[in-house]
Amino acid sequence: MKPVLGEEHWDGVIVTQSNFLALQAFKQELVDPKGFLRSWNDSSYGVCNGSWVGIKCAQGQVIVIQLPWKGLRGHITNRIGQLQGLRKLSLHDNQIGGSIPIALGLLPNLRGVQLFNNMFIGSIPSSLGFCPLLQSLDLSNNLLTGTIPHSLGNSTKLYLLNLSFNSLSGSLPSSLTHSASITFLSLQHNNLSGSIPNSWSGNQLREISLSHNQFSGAIPNEIGRLSRLKTIDFSNNALNGSLPETLSNLSSLTLLNVENNHLGNQIPEALGRLHNLSVLILSRNQFSSHVPQSIGNISTLIQLDLSQNNLSGEIPVSFDNLSSMNLFNVSYNNLSGPVPTLLAKKFNSSSFVGNIQLCGYSPSTPCPLETPSEGQGILAPPAEKSKHHHHKKLGTKDIILIAAGVLLAVLIILCCILIFCLSRRRSTSNAESGQATGRAAAAARTQKGVPPAAGEVEAGGDDNGGKLVHFDGPLAFTANDLLCATAEIMGKSTYGTVYKATLEDGSQAAVKRLREKITKGQKEFESEVSVIGRIRHPNLLALRAYYLGPKGEKLLVFDYMPKGSLASFLHTGGSETSIDWPTRMKIAQDIARGLFYLHSNENIVHGNLTSSNVLLDDSTNAKIADFGLSRLMTTAANSNVIATAGALGYRAPELSKLKKANTKTDVYSLGVILLELLTGKPPGEALNGVDLPQWVASIVKEEWTNEVFDAELMRDASTNGDELLNMLKLALHCVDPSPSTRPEAHQVLQQLEEIRPEIDVSASSGDDFAIPSTSE
Repeated sequence: MKPVLGEEHWDGVIVTQSNFLALQAFKQELVDPKGFLRSWNDSSYGVCNGSWVGIKCAQGQVIVIQLPWKGLRGHITNRIGQLQGLRKLSLHDNQIGGSIPIALGLLPNLRGVQLFNNMFIGSIPSSLGFCPLLQSLDLSNNLLTGTIPHSLGNSTKLYLLNLSFNSLSGSLPSSLTHSASITFLSLQHNNLSGSIPNSWSGNQLREISLSHNQFSGAIPNEIGRLSRLKTIDFSNNALNGSLPETLSNLSSLTLLNVENNHLGNQIPEALGRLHNLSVLILSRNQFSSHVPQSIGNISTLIQLDLSQNNLSGEIPVSFDNLSSMNLFNVSYNNLSGPVPTLLAKKFNSSSFVGNIQLCGYSPSTPCPLETPSEGQGILAPPAEKSKHHHHKKLGTKDIILIAAGVLLAVLIILCCILIFCLSRRRSTSNAESGQATGRAAAAARTQKGVPPAAGEVEAGGDDNGGKLVHFDGPLAFTANDLLCATAEIMGKSTYGTVYKATLEDGSQAAVKRLREKITKGQKEFESEVSVIGRIRHPNLLALRAYYLGPKGEKLLVFDYMPKGSLASFLHTGGSETSIDWPTRMKIAQDIARGLFYLHSNENIVHGNLTSSNVLLDDSTNAKIADFGLSRLMTTAANSNVIATAGALGYRAPELSKLKKANTKTDVYSLGVILLELLTGKPPGEALNGVDLPQWVASIVKEEWTNEVFDAELMRDASTNGDELLNMLKLALHCVDPSPSTRPEAHQVLQQLEEIRPEIDVSASSGDDFAIPSTSE
């Protein structure tokens, strides 16, 4: 039998009798429904030569038992204590229950214990704290109860302690806060209570995660002395008091999350000194006073959430400097004044709602003399603010002249309105006649078996000489209907601005107003847009019409998707929205199916595939948007789009040199979206200074697989474990740095369809993906 990856050559030494008997007892206590332990036979000769799956020996002693993702049940025998040479026990992602044997803590050479994602019950043996060489202890996502043993803080070599997603209670032992070796401390999602210890002297600490517990009291000032800290997550507790200014001393800090506590008073201005901070989440607290202007100096900031506090005053203009941000939220405070220009362009109204005196973030919240009212239409230009303010008193002559001018202006406006209404009535009558003719022509072709071509269903213009061309679909409107529709800005991108347009009959459409300077000339534009308008597939967002204005304006009209983008569905749904695994798999298959059709049937490369460009209908069917738009744009505009995709984390590495997208760069972007579905993390989120694919690969290599998947998915890991792992393998294949190694879109779709358990996939264990650590 082929030895396990990383297996050393057999040294010819037969396993000792005590080790052989201990392994037999180990097998007897386990239930092996998939038959992985069939190789564990009655002969001791095969134990150390690579024949026994998951076993590694040295000089006749078993040093590694590594059996993750095998579907094992049962218990761990107490006779494991006979394996005195055991260095690593890796049984994660199984369904093993019972208690953790006390004898495990009596193994003098034990270095790593990975038992996460199982069903262990009872308390954590205090004996584990007396393993002199223990480096990594991961018991997360089990059913453990009781308190955290004080003895764990005495392990002088323990650098990783993960006890998250259990039901542990009691306080946080001060021995852990004094540990000189612990680097990663993860205790989130338990029932821990009491105050966070005041004394911290762990010089090696990089990450502290205490979220979703019941800790109370203040955040200790001493935490500001842990100079190597990169991550602090104290969210969803009952902490109170102020945010310590000493946190500003943590120059390496990349994430600070204290969401949903009872913290109050002013947000410290000193936080602006955290020049490596990427994520700052202070939402759902009681912070008051103004928003510190200094936060606008943190150029590395990607996510900033200050929502649901009592903040007042204006949003600092300095926030317009935060060009890398992909999540910003100040909703439900007492803020006032205008929203800084770039923030208003980049983020939709959900980032600002709940601030009654805040203005300028949507057409329905105009600032005086700055923004048009909601009903002015999609092409209405914003009114310009006067550049000069005169404070000179007006004389009688001035007043008379102004009054006369106003009266004249009113008369002119009334005349214009009268002329417009008469013209509108006449054009509407003509349009209705044209529509009837167009429908009749289309019906005639349908009867003959000829599909309607671009512009034949309905074509018309507006009163100013614009041109509207319809493709097939349910929407029926004139150019004037479109231009007079009530418009709400939904988002902005390199290509232009997207509006939710509500027509007079109540129907809705998504309208993309393209930036005029970046599109091709009219003749070439019309040729290309006609090709895009004929593309129809269930997983592609259909282009229903386009409009060419007399002054060069270009509008594209699409179906309106009520559930918005996949990005907002995944990342802004809130804690009350749970997205289960079947839904995510369905979305992944939909995206792959749409991309396969683009590549194979239309010979179109998307070039800007992101979760923001995947839209969801009422039934959560996914549809790819913005496909083919690169054909309408200049070369410079497309290069800018590629650069933007890189900033968001979707760009394939070779695009930094090629500058031109292809099918393999599309597959890379698809792989990033698959990782997004698996992890629940936006690609632009700070992940220890690396992008999402690199972070996932590093976690998998260290066998901390449970750290990769979204916590929502881990709740059903015992049922969906194989599917999660196989999709993870596929996603990492798609984001391989080498383009030639990546699969094609049709291969991705085929594998995604095989992952779902419509046929028996129990034989697919994922064992070849378990990457053993090269360290002992």
